[in-house]
Amino acid sequence: MPSHADDASRWQQVKASGVLRCGVAASPPYVMRDPRTGDYSGIFPELCRHFATDVLKVKPEFVDTNWDNIVAGLQSEKWDISLPLNDTPERRKAIAFSAPAVDYSITFAYNKKNPKIAPGSHQLADIDKPNITVIVMSGTAADKAVSGELKQARIMRLPGFDETRLALMSKRGDVLADDNMSNMLLKSAHEDWVNILVPNPLLASQGIAIGVRKDTPAADVDELNQFIQTERSNGEVDKLLKQSVQATLAQAH
Repeated sequence: MPSHADDASRWQQVKASGVLRCGVAASPPYVMRDPRTGDYSGIFPELCRHFATDVLKVKPEFVDTNWDNIVAGLQSEKWDISLPLNDTPERRKAIAFSAPAVDYSITFAYNKKNPKIAPGSHQLADIDKPNITVIVMSGTAADKAVSGELKQARIMRLPGFDETRLALMSKRGDVLADDNMSNMLLKSAHEDWVNILVPNPLLASQGIAIGVRKDTPAADVDELNQFIQTERSNGEVDKLLKQSVQATLAQAH
């Protein structure tokens, strides 16, 4: 693997190339991809565009990947940054992270008519039962969280966002484990049948951030952090979040 640990600046390399390569995995509303045009939208693609054009003065380029490869691709320098990524201790062994752009925890969506789950459930024990199947997208932070916490429930791992939703809708599984925002969107789109179990205490409470290679100089990480903090403090992240939620709900209908 090429090593640039001694280079003065990661962003200088990006400026020299004229392109910031952003590795992205679909996860509405954080990252969305139009299947007809291939165009990316959502909170994190917009942050990538702003950082590239406004800060680094280069063009953004999006590289499509999946959750199983999003860290490995960054390590092998197939792209310059990965998004969106949960900042977890396991991932920190392999890569580094920016400051969080969005707050995150794992919740569980289920059919409110499912007799296996009592109304008002708010404990993991309420769904960690041998007769319950928990659906999760393979390789995600949700996958890691439920794999570590659930001892009795069956875990159904599926490769993509759409597959997990279809599995819940078709009743192949009982519960969908995903981040709080994605499950909130699912409930908003299907108020007639979706309930959300929010564990108390929160499960895997952390930040969603931008991943960078572990050898990225501290000054470069600081520059990225200053950009994110500015975007949060001036309301831009909240604005992008609302736009992304509306766009996701419009696509669902």
